[in-house]
Amino acid sequence: MDLSLSSSFFTNSPSLSLSKTFFLFKSQNLRPLSNFPNPSYISRVSRRQPLVWRQNHLIRAQITNQTDLDGFIFEDVPHLTNFLPDLPSYPNPLQKSQAYAIVKQTFVSPEDVVAQKIVVQKDSPRGVHFRRAGPQERVFFNSEEYVGLNYMYGVNDILGIVGGYRGFYSKNTMQLTPKIVNDIHKRGGTFLRTSRGGHDTNKIVDNIEDRGINQVYIIGGDGTQKGAAAIYKEAEKRGLQVAVAGIPKTIDNDIAVIDKSFGFDTAVEEAQRAINAAHVEVESVENGVGIVKLMGRYSGFIAMHATLASRDVDCCLIPESPFYMEGEGGLFEFVEERLKENGHMVIVLAEGAGQEYVAQSMHTVDEKDASGNRLLLDVGLWLTQTIKDHFTKVRKMAIYMKYIDPTYMIRAIPSNASDNVYCTLLAQSAVHGAMAGYTGFTVGPVNSRHAYIPIAHVTETQNTVKLTDRMWARLLTSTNQPSFLRFNEVMQERVDRGTIDVINNMKITSI
Repeated sequence: MDLSLSSSFFTNSPSLSLSKTFFLFKSQNLRPLSNFPNPSYISRVSRRQPLVWRQNHLIRAQITNQTDLDGFIFEDVPHLTNFLPDLPSYPNPLQKSQAYAIVKQTFVSPEDVVAQKIVVQKDSPRGVHFRRAGPQERVFFNSEEYVGLNYMYGVNDILGIVGGYRGFYSKNTMQLTPKIVNDIHKRGGTFLRTSRGGHDTNKIVDNIEDRGINQVYIIGGDGTQKGAAAIYKEAEKRGLQVAVAGIPKTIDNDIAVIDKSFGFDTAVEEAQRAINAAHVEVESVENGVGIVKLMGRYSGFIAMHATLASRDVDCCLIPESPFYMEGEGGLFEFVEERLKENGHMVIVLAEGAGQEYVAQSMHTVDEKDASGNRLLLDVGLWLTQTIKDHFTKVRKMAIYMKYIDPTYMIRAIPSNASDNVYCTLLAQSAVHGAMAGYTGFTVGPVNSRHAYIPIAHVTETQNTVKLTDRMWARLLTSTNQPSFLRFNEVMQERVDRGTIDVINNMKITSI
C-alpha cells in the first residue's frame, strides 16, 4: 500500500493515498545552500573517544561519566557537503515564522540523537543512534520569495511524478499547488497513480538533471526505498546538488528500524470491520467457521494487531509462524475443539501464511511480478476448502464456512486520525531534512522520536513478527490457539529440516 503526503508538503493536512509517490522541487526556486558539519556515515565511539565530526563539529551530548560513551554508535545520514564541500548555507526562514514564534526551541540541536533501543542493561553497550529529525538552524536551499515546503519554506515549484518510477522518464508529471492537493487527505486510492517495476536509475537521474530538480521525495516500501538509495548514489556520483529523501509507507509495517510505517493503524482499524462481520456471520449458524484474509506478504503485523484488538478471533496464522493441519496440536484438531466449546470460530489469516501448502496442492512454481516480488497464491480460498473438505468428508461434520477478503477495501480507504497526524509529521520531518542538506535518508519514528536513518539501514532487513517476543506470546494467551512449535513426524518429513530446528529451539519470553 502506497500513500501520498502531497498536501502535507503544502499545509498541515496529510493524505493517505495509494501511490508510489515522488515529489520534485525545481532549482529556479531553490538554490543549494557550508559551514555545516561534513558527517561520516557511521561514527563509532569508544570509551575514550569524543563524539566529533570530521570537521571538528561536536555532536556529543552532556555526560557526567566518561564510561557512558562505551559502545555508542552514531549512524548518520549523508549530507550534500560530503561531495559538494563548498555549498553555502543560509539562515532557516522558520525563525521568522509566526507558527514557530511561541516554540521554546525552534530548531533541533545538531547534537541531538535518537537511540534505536530504549531498553539497555547497565553495563551493556549504548548501541546504535540516529540523527534526530526536525528543522535545522541553517539550510542549504534558498528561496528569494520566502503548504510544508510551500508554507514553511516558500517553495512554489513542486512537481508530482505520475505512475511510479516509470513516470520519471516517461515525463508523466503534474504541477502540485495548495489548491490541487487541498483535500486529497480525505480520499482513498491513488492520487499520483502507481506501477510495478520500471526503475532505471540512469534514466531517472538523467530526467532529474535535465529538469534542474534539486529535491526528490520518494514514498514507498522496501523496494521503493532501495530505488531511492540507488538514485541518491547516482546523484552523488555525478556531483548533483540533489537531496533525496525517502518516506516509508507500507501497511504491512515491514520496514526495519522505525516504530511503524504510516497506513498501518488505518489498516488495522479497518480490518476490525471484516473480523466483526465474520464473527456475526458464524455466530448465527451452528458450526460456523469464519476466515478473514488480511494483507501481510512476509510480515504478519496487521493480522496480529487486528487479532489482539478484536478479541473475537480464535486463531491467527501469519507467515512467521509455520502451522500444520493434521495430527496432535494441528489446526484441524483446534478447530474441532473450538466448535465443540463455542459452536463457532473465527480465523484471521495473513496472505503470506501457508504458501508452501497451497503450492504443493496446486503443483505450481514461483512466479514474480514486475518488481520481483513473488506472486502469492490465494491461501484464504485454499484454507476454506481444506477445512470444509476435512470436516465434511473425514469427520462427517456439517460446518458452514464464511470467507471474507477485505484486502482492497482496506487499501482504498482514507486515513484515520492517527495516520493523519503521522503523515503530517513524516512530511514535515522529510522537508526539514532535505532543506538542511541531508540526502540518502529515510525519515521515521524511532522510539517515538522522529529520526533520519540511512536508507541502507532500513532496507538491509525486513521487519517481521518475532515469535520469541512478548507481543506474540500475548496473542497466544488471548486466542489460546496452538503455538505450532511442535511438529509430528509426518510434518518433519514435509517441512524443511532447518526451519524445524530453528522453531523447535525457540523460547517464548514471559508476558
